[in-house]
Amino acid sequence: MAGSKRLTQHDIAKLAGVSQATVSLVLNGTDTALDRIPQDTRERVQKVIRDTGYVADPIARRMVKGVNRILGVFTYEPAFPSAQADFFAPFLLGIEEEAQAQSYDLLLFTGAGVGGRRKIFADGNRLRIADGCLVLGREFDRSELKQLVAGDFPFVAVGRREDAGGPVPYVGGDYAEATRVLVEKARLLGHRKLAYIGPKGSAESTADRWKGFSEALKDKLDLSLHIPAVNAPAGETLDALLSSGATAAFFIELADAIRLEAAAHERGLSLPADLSVVVIGSHIRPERSRTQFTSFHIPREEMARQATAMLVRRVENAEPVQQILLPCEPVEGETLGPAMRRK
Repeated sequence: MAGSKRLTQHDIAKLAGVSQATVSLVLNGTDTALDRIPQDTRERVQKVIRDTGYVADPIARRMVKGVNRILGVFTYEPAFPSAQADFFAPFLLGIEEEAQAQSYDLLLFTGAGVGGRRKIFADGNRLRIADGCLVLGREFDRSELKQLVAGDFPFVAVGRREDAGGPVPYVGGDYAEATRVLVEKARLLGHRKLAYIGPKGSAESTADRWKGFSEALKDKLDLSLHIPAVNAPAGETLDALLSSGATAAFFIELADAIRLEAAAHERGLSLPADLSVVVIGSHIRPERSRTQFTSFHIPREEMARQATAMLVRRVENAEPVQQILLPCEPVEGETLGPAMRRK
């Protein structure tokens, strides 16, 4: 029989002398449902399954469970261009590994057909093809986030997000605490005048860094300079730093710190002998340096893994909203040293 055609649950039921409903329960039922089937009946069905080598049709099983075992992934910025590679690649790796471990496929949503601005709820969106969706991006569309929170479609944000008409499920990094730890380390090395190069927010990840930095200052340290922008000319930034009297500069963007180091080197200055530099941001622009900057490690892969596992639990068990922040470990680096008196 097995050699002539694919076995069905009906065939298994006939061989075991039970109803097809009983076979379905043995294959797909919950523990509570299985308790209603006598032990010897369950064992008889399971023996037939083993003896015949029966494998359940995966599509049929998905229909029984009401899921397609597909997780969507939506990014507000393009995930694959080289300019974003360092930022998104670890997230995508973590998502892929956990989805595979959970026996789910992945579907990348691009917000097709809406021009240059990506939107989750574009006309004709295909969100419901997936059982749930992971949402990534430096900044979310607040109106779409509110729509997700108000709806019944399971989703999880990768990165902390403010409540949007209700709590947002997320797994993020604790950037505020990681930044505070580095400011405290600078203080212990004798730094009293600090500079901050980058905006205060609107994105939550940027706002969290500013929060950790500003709270660590308190009445012990001075903010001698704040340049609320990224990608400013390196020479102008260096001039402003030297004029301000700051002995340690905290950069949101690694690329800005790299270019500042090059500008300092051209003037015969070195890090950290003449100026300490700490990077509290991420690799958004693809610039490289042989210098290991003092910073903190963002656990992107682990954030993505845990967010994917959380989404599966929300899909399968309707798990209530959780909000998790993972620690960011300090990176010793070479660019934070004892404070030096300026000549």
